[in-house]
Amino acid sequence: MPEEHERGPAGPSERPAAAGEAGRAASPAESALFTLPNVITLARLCAVPAVVWLVIQHRLDLAFLVFVGAGVSDAVDGWLARVSNARSHLGAILDPLADKALLVSVYVTLAIIGVLPDWLAILVVFRDLLIVGGLLVLALMGVRPAIRPLLVSKLNTLMQITLAAAALLLRGFDLDGDWLLPLLIGCVTATTIASGAAYVRDASRSLPA
Repeated sequence: MPEEHERGPAGPSERPAAAGEAGRAASPAESALFTLPNVITLARLCAVPAVVWLVIQHRLDLAFLVFVGAGVSDAVDGWLARVSNARSHLGAILDPLADKALLVSVYVTLAIIGVLPDWLAILVVFRDLLIVGGLLVLALMGVRPAIRPLLVSKLNTLMQITLAAAALLLRGFDLDGDWLLPLLIGCVTATTIASGAAYVRDASRSLPA
């Protein structure tokens, strides 16, 4: 009689180990909501409406201090997540969301009060919508593109943060730096266009032939 007919059902010890690993529960740090890094990130997210209100009220000095505090908290919660092994799925979503919400809000409100050109705020928002919209379209098509941070995108984020901080600082404390803002606006414009084009290029390469 063939060997496969002589063997009975596989015992528990013979079942693939992957099945046990697939059903393994997430670690407490991964599933926890109120870890210290997550609480700091949530506080940074809650600072967004405060910054918007301060800018609209032309209290750019206070808005600058809140903006800097948010930047410091971003570094602190990332460091805490690493050293305390408190990384979580929620934190991986909330952290970039809080950063992007703060940055976009500052650009839009500074454009509203005339500190930054309105076309620049539109360009910054359009780039983000283009990237998110492109990912959604690819997902609907069943394509899962490999999302990787690009060097030009990191440079763009750095330039956007620098311009936002410089605008709040110079206008909030009446400092002389009229030569600096046009230079930074040019850098943000160039890197925003370049990073958006780079993401479109990478997305087009993910499309099926």
